[in-house]
Amino acid sequence: FPFPYTPYRIQEQFMEALYGALEAGRVGIFESPTGTGKSLSLICGALSWLRDLEEKKRQEEARLLEGLSPAEPGHAGSTDTAGEPDWVTAFVQRKEERDKVDRLKEEQIRRKKREDRLEKIRNNVHLKYAAKRKRSEEEETKRLLQLSKEALSQGAGADVLDQLDHNEEELILAEYESDEEKEVVSGLEEDDDDLEEEHVTKIYYCSRTHSQLSQFVREVQKSPFGKDTRLVSLGSRQNLCVNEEVRRLGALQLINDRCMEMQKNKHEKKSDEENEGKKRRVSRAVCPFYSYEQMQFLRDEVLVEVKDIEQLVSLGRETKACPYYGSRYAIPAAQLVVLPYQMLLHEPTRSAAGIKLKDQIVIIDEAHNLIDTITCIHSAEVSGSQLCCAHSQLSQYMERYRKRLKAKNLMYIKQILYLLERFVAMLGGNVNQNPGCQTVSQTGTVLKSINDFLFQSQIDNINLFKVQRYCEKSLISRKLFGFVEQYGGSATAVKNNKENQKLAGLQNFLLTLQQGSDKEGTPQSPAVEAENDQLRAASPLMQIEGFLSALTNANQDGRVILNRQGTVGQSSLKFLLLNPAVHFAKVVEECRAVIIAGGTMQPVADFREQLLSCAGVDPARVLEFSCGHVIPPENILPIILCNGPSNQQLEFTYQRRDLPQMMDETGRILCNLCNVIPGGVVCFFPSYEYEKQVYAHWEKTGLLTRLATKKKIFQEPKKANQVEQVLVEYAKCIKRCSQAGGQMTGALLLSVVGGKMSEGINFSDDLGRCVIMVGMPYPNIKSPELQEKMAWLDKSMPRAAGQAPSRVLIENLCMKAVNQSIGRAIRHQRDFASILLLDHRYARPAIFNKLPQWIRERTQVKPAFGSAFAELRKFHRGKLDAL
Repeated sequence: FPFPYTPYRIQEQFMEALYGALEAGRVGIFESPTGTGKSLSLICGALSWLRDLEEKKRQEEARLLEGLSPAEPGHAGSTDTAGEPDWVTAFVQRKEERDKVDRLKEEQIRRKKREDRLEKIRNNVHLKYAAKRKRSEEEETKRLLQLSKEALSQGAGADVLDQLDHNEEELILAEYESDEEKEVVSGLEEDDDDLEEEHVTKIYYCSRTHSQLSQFVREVQKSPFGKDTRLVSLGSRQNLCVNEEVRRLGALQLINDRCMEMQKNKHEKKSDEENEGKKRRVSRAVCPFYSYEQMQFLRDEVLVEVKDIEQLVSLGRETKACPYYGSRYAIPAAQLVVLPYQMLLHEPTRSAAGIKLKDQIVIIDEAHNLIDTITCIHSAEVSGSQLCCAHSQLSQYMERYRKRLKAKNLMYIKQILYLLERFVAMLGGNVNQNPGCQTVSQTGTVLKSINDFLFQSQIDNINLFKVQRYCEKSLISRKLFGFVEQYGGSATAVKNNKENQKLAGLQNFLLTLQQGSDKEGTPQSPAVEAENDQLRAASPLMQIEGFLSALTNANQDGRVILNRQGTVGQSSLKFLLLNPAVHFAKVVEECRAVIIAGGTMQPVADFREQLLSCAGVDPARVLEFSCGHVIPPENILPIILCNGPSNQQLEFTYQRRDLPQMMDETGRILCNLCNVIPGGVVCFFPSYEYEKQVYAHWEKTGLLTRLATKKKIFQEPKKANQVEQVLVEYAKCIKRCSQAGGQMTGALLLSVVGGKMSEGINFSDDLGRCVIMVGMPYPNIKSPELQEKMAWLDKSMPRAAGQAPSRVLIENLCMKAVNQSIGRAIRHQRDFASILLLDHRYARPAIFNKLPQWIRERTQVKPAFGSAFAELRKFHRGKLDAL
């Protein structure tokens, strides 16, 4: 390449910077554009450092065990700072050295056992077949025992201890002993202490989605470290569960609750077996995959060979072991743990998974939306329909089983019912009436601090921490969902007494709660449809538990938003987290080093100020690194266009963008460009509404017909399941046009910033020879959430370069979206594309400097369309001739 940095040199620089950050224990913000092998660089740099660290530790151990400790013993006659005699000091030092040597010997023994065990499994194939044969024999034995039990139980008569049948028995809440109850064992049986292992120094690698993690694991498998790296992939039960009965529940919260309940049933079954003299109740379902021996075998299999999520699930089915818990047991001995960053950033989830961050390394990839992710994880919203529905379900559950519930359970259920009543009252409604029929007198959005909300709703006297803990430990949402499933499904499932006849109408009442806002002639919005789908899939109490948990945040870190719409059912309560740093601080404090990496991280001021500064990170500990792109300078042509073909100034502000002349000017620009640009052109609009408005205007004026003579026009769909189909058709059209020749030269894709195609989609080669950005996609400044965030920043953060923090936030949100969108075109080192920014405001220094460096240093500002068009035609003709 005709510039000093080859792709290999860029990777080398990246790894050197990463190695230095890990060695010094820094918090790094790393930017590496697509094509530079970012994932490979992260793997090689981090694992190289880990190898060196392990080697240093082993050398240090050898020196200590040989009696060559680097620490000099205390000299005779000296005293320490406390004035102790020299013999006491010497004794203490010798004891510390002996203890350290003993610990090192224990570590060596454990490490040697683990390595021998894994090596044995790796090399001895017969072990696997023996274990598989043994499992088959055990399953056959269990099946025969079950058949004999069923045969013996025939004719024995029904158990008359209780008048409740088997299904109802499972709906009763377990006795809640006290407020200071013991912690529930997180997935381990009482006699499974030997599974506990000391955590070795490891790397936690996080990304957004399971598909990105699987891609990363495949990179590890192909790397030089793939053969002997102990890697474990973590995921949710929804991705890892192999019990089909549980998987059929669908909703993640239902799967979680059902899994926890089956574990609890296993412990209760074990306790019942020990008390042989007592008459046992009806047996409850336990998970056949939750077995200590099977999961121990799966743990070792995971550590022997690098596996992604799909391979882990297949292994779990084959070995009849739970991949969810088996992978968690492998964490202590693993060198590289791969997981979605939602799991690492949410402290309760992190704790439940057994993740310990003390002195470990965390690498967060694809971190451009890290702040938004933390905010979303710790925010929660509940609708009036959900509140009324939960109140109805819970009150009927309490009436049904009042005589069977212990006092503590009744007390907490009544507290939850009271909370639901007060929440609905804050929305201006009554829980005993249909929320879809209750009109709200004062509509609008009101923001309150947490304390003000608690006082005004008259729930400040309730300990929300205890209520939240009760919901978690008692699995009340799962019991309630089972209750609704049983009595909400059909009236024939309920016995014909007066009490159960009331319950038989529960389904109809719940349906009216869900459909109350869907009046005849009023089509529902996609958001309402999605909410109703969620209501049908899970108990609304699950959503409410999340809202109660959010209310336990500190008063200054969040706000409660009361969104009162036409009816109580359409209204909602939302908790908005303002300070994401409060949840990120513990990660930064505990870890040895944290690397925040991404292809496009600009502007990075948000990460420094909102995330790291507010988390108390010393600025000296923060390291920023940005490497160049692998493409040569002549392979990209970014242009800021200030005026259109008719000399109309391009300024797509909210006040001007709807003008007919602005939409006409945009159409003229596209018509001219489509005449000279081959292949695919991707045009991004600020919103779906504006894209639809411009499309309708072009259709009306005939400009769409002119465009269609050169490029077939595609529009980005709103529904995610239609995106793949549109992309396939778009790619087929471009390929067909390039092969056939003729007047049609390719396709034009009208997309939306922040939509399905602005992130994670590769418009490489002919799929994206030009990316056009229409206007500046500023967020809706009238949004109450954004206004509150801006006000909080102005109070909490200092002014930067004469700008208010709120103004900086708006610009940064806009430019992050722009940078993600325009980076869709350049995807590898031989790719080329032009980038056109249609708005004169991009030329302002404050905005211009927030473009990625590799784009900024090659950008031309063109006041007139003629010169810009000439540059674009020359660029694309030159590239076509070279091809």
